[in-house]
Amino acid sequence: MLANGHTLIQLMEELAPKHYAVEGDKIGLQVGTLNKPIAKVLIALDVTDEVVEEAIAAGANLIIAHHAVIYRPLAKLDFSTPGGRLFEKLIKHDIAVYIAHTNLDVADGGINDAMAQMLGLEGRGTLDEVHNDQLFKLAVFVPKTHSKQVQEAIWQAGAGQIGHYSSCSFTVEGTGTFRPGAGATPYIGEQGRLESVEEVRVETIVSGAVKRKVVQALLKAHPYEEVAYDLYPMDMKGRSFGLGRVGKLPEAISLRQLAEQVKSAFDVPALRVVGNLESQVRKVAVLGGSGGRYVSKALFAGADVLVTGDIDYHTAQDALVAGLAIIDPGHNIEKLMKPLVADWLAQRLRERSLMTEVAASEVSTEVFQFI
Repeated sequence: MLANGHTLIQLMEELAPKHYAVEGDKIGLQVGTLNKPIAKVLIALDVTDEVVEEAIAAGANLIIAHHAVIYRPLAKLDFSTPGGRLFEKLIKHDIAVYIAHTNLDVADGGINDAMAQMLGLEGRGTLDEVHNDQLFKLAVFVPKTHSKQVQEAIWQAGAGQIGHYSSCSFTVEGTGTFRPGAGATPYIGEQGRLESVEEVRVETIVSGAVKRKVVQALLKAHPYEEVAYDLYPMDMKGRSFGLGRVGKLPEAISLRQLAEQVKSAFDVPALRVVGNLESQVRKVAVLGGSGGRYVSKALFAGADVLVTGDIDYHTAQDALVAGLAIIDPGHNIEKLMKPLVADWLAQRLRERSLMTEVAASEVSTEVFQFI
């Protein structure tokens, strides 16, 4: 069976939840409809004419891209213009376009994590916090005979996570009473008769990111027809998520050596370097895309070098004076998201026995040539 577009995007948003995105970012469905079976998904960095042609040739009816195809408001759609013809092709061939941008940068296992991992950074932290997960207390009343079953179900759905600890909960035993009314089909007891049941109150922590999934798992695992549970927000601070990563190399190396490592890891023919090539660096900040605004964040984090794209001349001067080296391999290194997302999504579809195909775009959207 093919995955419906909505089902597929629900899976995608397990990797890159929309609420992780920076405010005002252009993400989500931008062209077409998700209310259809998806035969094939093409994962792309940019939505260009060449990428759309690739999707048509491959029989893909959904493109998941990193960079928005609609970034500024459209005044009109003129199919005689290059930009208009791109939208015409998408519409005529019923190809939807969905964007995961800064939410994919921020996410666990997303672009910035991948960059840090490819450079072998250890003890990684976030460069700039953009989201803090809201925590909720979940309390549910379960018959004693089913308490373990319900606990396992909500833990599997993501409840009970506190820092590096999992399966965190508190239980207390008591007596539950209820009287099934007309039309009820109780798991325990009879209509019109007051029942007393040995029950367990199970309390646990739930993050906002998995709240819905946990409640669904709870209702599915609970034996009662009507489930009594409480869910309320907490003052306790949840996990923070952010752009960029900061970590340490296994050992100090020269800036020149790190630059060569970046060229190899991100498959670029050339890059720009700011700083003394023979200086020793160990603490490294990485940020996919345009990172010029994050030089001060990298300095505050104690980084020796910032690896990012699109650094302008004056920002480079300021960084050099401040003692921060920069390696700029270009914006296009975010192409690493293509196999990353394709592999992740294909695995989730296989787990659910869904036959939708996923492919990483083979088109290069690098706009610069190196001569």
